[in-house]
Amino acid sequence: MSNPVKAVPQLTLRAVILAIVLAVILSAANAYLGLFAGLTIATAIPAAVVSMGVLRLLGGGTILENNIVQTGASAGSSIAAGVIFTIPALIILGYWDDFKYSWVLAIAGLGGLLGVLFSVPLRRSMIVEEPLPFPEGKAAAEVLKAGENPGPGLKILALSATLGGLIKAAAASGMRLIPDTAAGAGFFGKYLGYMGTNLSPALLGVGYIVGLNIGIVVVSGSILSWHIAIPLYHMFFLDTDPALATSIAGAGAEDIAGAIWSAKIRYLGVGAMLIGGVWTLFSLRKSLLSGVKSGIAAARKGSGEKVAETERDLPMKWMLVALVAFVVPLLLLYQAIVGMWSVSIPMAIIMIVAGFLFVSVSAYLAGLVGSSNNPVSGITIATILFASAVLLVLLGEGGKMAVGASGAPLGAVAAIMIGAVVCCAAAVGGDNLQDLKAGYIVGATPWKQQLMLGIGAFSCALIMAPVLNLLAQAYGIGAPTPEHPNALSAPQATLMASVAKGMFGGELPWTVIGIGAVVGAAIIALDEWLKATGKTFRVPVLAAAIGIYLPLELMVPIFLGGLLAYLVEKRHGMVGTHDEAARDRLHRPGTLFAAGLITGEALMGIFIAIPIVLSGRADVIAAPESLQFGKYVGLAVLALVAWLLYRTGAKANPNA
Repeated sequence: MSNPVKAVPQLTLRAVILAIVLAVILSAANAYLGLFAGLTIATAIPAAVVSMGVLRLLGGGTILENNIVQTGASAGSSIAAGVIFTIPALIILGYWDDFKYSWVLAIAGLGGLLGVLFSVPLRRSMIVEEPLPFPEGKAAAEVLKAGENPGPGLKILALSATLGGLIKAAAASGMRLIPDTAAGAGFFGKYLGYMGTNLSPALLGVGYIVGLNIGIVVVSGSILSWHIAIPLYHMFFLDTDPALATSIAGAGAEDIAGAIWSAKIRYLGVGAMLIGGVWTLFSLRKSLLSGVKSGIAAARKGSGEKVAETERDLPMKWMLVALVAFVVPLLLLYQAIVGMWSVSIPMAIIMIVAGFLFVSVSAYLAGLVGSSNNPVSGITIATILFASAVLLVLLGEGGKMAVGASGAPLGAVAAIMIGAVVCCAAAVGGDNLQDLKAGYIVGATPWKQQLMLGIGAFSCALIMAPVLNLLAQAYGIGAPTPEHPNALSAPQATLMASVAKGMFGGELPWTVIGIGAVVGAAIIALDEWLKATGKTFRVPVLAAAIGIYLPLELMVPIFLGGLLAYLVEKRHGMVGTHDEAARDRLHRPGTLFAAGLITGEALMGIFIAIPIVLSGRADVIAAPESLQFGKYVGLAVLALVAWLLYRTGAKANPNA
């Protein structure tokens, strides 16, 4: 139940300014993390802790002021996710040479604001009438309620952020004291074996936050790709692809595994994502209709009756006016791409319809598994495929007309643009409901939170293009090149580019995608059986698909982080407990330590980029070769971080 709080400051000037500053910093950090690992994390909890510390220095802040700060600041993760999952595809396709400021601002800003608008009518359905768990929202509310003494939390954040930053500075993209990955591969008879782990503390932190269940699911997906599918393809099907066989002739086992994964096997994940997206939409059909009805009913009630402060959303009539106002510039943006009103108008309509549907899906998934686990990429793939199918009809052969230096098909560029707006809207929509859940628990005013989220989202959109250009110049984005051997892989954007281009005359391994869809259907069936039999362990299909699609070495530390969270629960005898509030309290120190690792590493990645860009040399801060250590030192460093993370969580008091 919400607890109404009267005459308590909420949307104050200092709260708005602090929220904007934190949103910008956290969006930059998440942009790096997403391009590096294909994942972003929710930032509401660290933002709440920082807010409580800063406002205390300024004379003390109310719980509702701190709630406003974490609401605006959390927009940083959602805008970053929407942008880095899609817009780098325009670089990968060759349509852009760099990130165009005005275009990135239009896509991210308008997409983010649409996400706020679309999520407003869903609040009553998903939070008030049929409440979903919204785990991160509940955790953020617990942090806010325990805000009388933010000092210990700030200390944990500061120490772990410093540790994460120092290790990033020592890694391959910085001083090169330790490598980024410890991996090995070889042939066991005809079997091609591969094992490896990334040495990133940030990924360990991601795993601790998402937990063991998700950690097992994603690493199992990678095991399916790397320990089953790749060896089988190498043994029995490589001869059917002479071009691939020729390209890997004479290569080492590790390079062969990577080439097969890149060219073929990762598309199993595409198929699983597609079937997972369709299933998710079908599963949520009743919730979508309920959300719309609840929003309209609340608007009618608000026009004739006095509504409690804790139930006041942004007025529905303003939502409709703003929706029209935002669609017009998007329509002009699409017209600038295709040059045909007969195509740009349907594109705008697709964007509106898909935007609302997928914001609803995103909000529901965020309510179930949290914003960090929200598979926005699967939602975006479904949007791009649907948009591509419509554009194939509208553009015909014109959709294959080349634009851009590398001959990117016009239809593929247009589909990416639609997907980018929808992706930003879906990411912000899911995050918005998470924040509104926290606000509902602490007695905040919904419309003030919704306004703050819009301000935070647009503030982040203002700095996305410069951050992306800095990272692209320093590290490279996409496939490694001689100039950028450790390029940020941008796995989600690379996938979006491949799917869009494949729909307009490019080549996609449709057989592999079809097999992936069958695998996805089997995972759905397994998850439904687990649900029907009352099992607490679940297998969300989109989480499994992400594991299938991403490299194994990225999933291993995520699994290990989840295992650490489980061991902390086991130490305190809380494995399997249904007391979510107690679990949140138990994991709060560990979660803050994990969030610090992620933030510190990501921010250091951006800071390292500055001297690299200014000097034009990737090795500008590299140490002499005599001081560069191997993977075993890197593994020892990761083990030390894991021990510190476990120790921080194990010393927690679940009753505090």
